[in-house]
Amino acid sequence: MTPAAIGILGGTFDPIHFGHLRLAQEVAQTLALHQIRFVPACAPPHRAAPQTAAQQRVAMVRLAIAGNPLFVLDDREIHRAGPSYTVDTLAAIRAEVGAACALTLIMGADAFIAFHTWYRWREILNIAHIAVAQRPGATLCDIKDAALAQVFGERCVHDTQPFTHSPAGMIAVVPIPLLDISATAIRAAITAGRSVRYLTPDAVIGYINDQQLFKDTLIK
Repeated sequence: MTPAAIGILGGTFDPIHFGHLRLAQEVAQTLALHQIRFVPACAPPHRAAPQTAAQQRVAMVRLAIAGNPLFVLDDREIHRAGPSYTVDTLAAIRAEVGAACALTLIMGADAFIAFHTWYRWREILNIAHIAVAQRPGATLCDIKDAALAQVFGERCVHDTQPFTHSPAGMIAVVPIPLLDISATAIRAAITAGRSVRYLTPDAVIGYINDQQLFKDTLIK
């Protein structure tokens, strides 16, 4: 049976870490989502290529979300040729779950500020809601694009209840706790031989060690 409200969290997850996991949990709780799908990107169009292979990043996500019935791995992008455009992924999910299911795309405030540069960005709001995860100190006042600013003003809602009662079209800003963790910092720590314990799940650290990712020596 398809859940009534599904969140979509995409990314390279190179590697996945507690910042991703806590963000997903907070957004799910705030918006009363019934499921969060983690969607590892194969060829992200807005950033440099990941350092690790797609199947390795999928494996790390699978390990990280194990044990949380709210979290689901969706690896469709790594099986699709070409760039991992979000609009294509959302359209495919929408076709599978039906017109009535509430879909919510989760992104950070920094990504939303550049949302107007995404491929067919306007179409995304015809397919899904958007939850903008805002950390303390982050601001959405830096939206420079007039078209995006207008869409944000028209679509942003303060009552998040409709996110589970309508399929698409709204934007909500969701405050989340500040967890200053990034995949870039984790990779740098591994390269430097520093511990990344408590930054990413132990199972992910074990996989990084087994696969000798990011550095040729084991980490603690």
